[in-house]
Amino acid sequence: MNSIARSGAGGKRPQAPRLLAACVTAGSLVGAVSPASAQAVWQPLPAPAADQGQDGAAAASGTETAATPARRAIQPTEPDAPANPVTGSVPAEDPEASDFGRTNTREAPAQDAPTRALAGDTEAPGIRLGTMTLRPALMQRLGVESNRTGGDKQQRTFWETGLKGSLTSDWSRHQLTITGEGYWQRNLSGDGATDPRANIDADLRLDLSDSTTAHLRAGYGFSREDTNDPNAISGASVQSGIHHFTGGASVEHDFGRLRGTLGADVERWLYSDVELSDGTQVSLSDRNRTAGTLRARLGYEISPALIPFVEASIGRVLYDEKTDSSGYARSADVYAAKAGISSDFGEKLRGELSLGYRIQDFDDSRLEDIAAVTVDGNIAWSPHRGTDVDLRLSTTIDPSTTAGVSGAVIYALNAAVTHQLRSNLVARLTGGATWTDYPSDAGVSDSVKYTAGAGLTYSLNRYLDLTADVGYEYTDRRSATDSETWNAMVGLTAKR
Repeated sequence: MNSIARSGAGGKRPQAPRLLAACVTAGSLVGAVSPASAQAVWQPLPAPAADQGQDGAAAASGTETAATPARRAIQPTEPDAPANPVTGSVPAEDPEASDFGRTNTREAPAQDAPTRALAGDTEAPGIRLGTMTLRPALMQRLGVESNRTGGDKQQRTFWETGLKGSLTSDWSRHQLTITGEGYWQRNLSGDGATDPRANIDADLRLDLSDSTTAHLRAGYGFSREDTNDPNAISGASVQSGIHHFTGGASVEHDFGRLRGTLGADVERWLYSDVELSDGTQVSLSDRNRTAGTLRARLGYEISPALIPFVEASIGRVLYDEKTDSSGYARSADVYAAKAGISSDFGEKLRGELSLGYRIQDFDDSRLEDIAAVTVDGNIAWSPHRGTDVDLRLSTTIDPSTTAGVSGAVIYALNAAVTHQLRSNLVARLTGGATWTDYPSDAGVSDSVKYTAGAGLTYSLNRYLDLTADVGYEYTDRRSATDSETWNAMVGLTAKR
């Protein structure tokens, strides 16, 4: 007891706090170079005990100031648990985490995080079918429509049911893509022609080699002939249904900077009978025809994003019946050539635009050949993220059923803009113009049709969308009665 007292009075008192701090510092250095430090968490040292005094606090802090919290020896976590519970990464892979033992990693910008989260929630996952993914959607919409032709005005309320979807393969090589949609209408009140329509397209891409790719395509479409079309039967209660079948094959090969394409396409049109107001049916089988085309394209790669090209094609239009109901042989040879440029700048800009010439030479010498300058193209442009612009140009030849009239050249321009107002709210604007040009001596009026539309799609969740659309159409005829149509629809779309 006396020895203890003497030691306390005259001898040196053991510096327990300094000894403890030295042990802590040595343990920290060992832990920093130990492999276990990759799965350790730094923790601040609690405040020194009251009996340690000011010397004890300063010693425990080492080289740090009193305002800087001291760190004690690292504590190993569970072997299988990641050190960072947010990202699941090992802290040693992050320079800052390995230096300071951080458990709070940097977060993404606040404006991006909610967008990504909501965008994932509004996209339907689809149905997995082996190596294929099916994405179906069912639509139910209620609509109103008003149609005016001269002094004749019709209004109707209708119910529209639609089904659309896509089937896409997930193969290491080759790819099969099938898309389709169909719509059926039923009038709830009022008068007016219903507008059933459907189409389905399939494309099988075969990756034959690194420089050779083949495509096999097939498709089917159905539509009802427009009452205002010059080829429509006047006074019919139900116009003809048009069945359109397509098929084709093509092979593309790269010869260094040169790209060559050979293709063959076939089309088939079938027309159903027309039903008159008195119940009589009129056959339109004399309009049934098949068209076959061979085409060749040669392009030169200025850069991977710009490829100018030239293309030539030759074809034959063959009617099922040698002469139509008026005694005209409408089978014809078709020749076409065009030059243009295709581009692919990724998501920002891609598509192609071409200018050419097309002629359809009829077997019947009484029918004047149809010759026209053609403008064709499709451009997809995204000025900034969330906004997409789709522009399409097309030139087609529409054969006539009027005696002595060869047909018309149809020039069409259509544009669509979609903008993502929010991650679950998309706005749409559409517009277009279609010019139907008949020969000056045909006796049939030229016409220009203008269309405009707007719509909104609000995703309630990833499986259900609320849609609203409004549309307007005006047809200006040079020497005939103009027509005007507007409609509005609201509905729900269930998707999977």
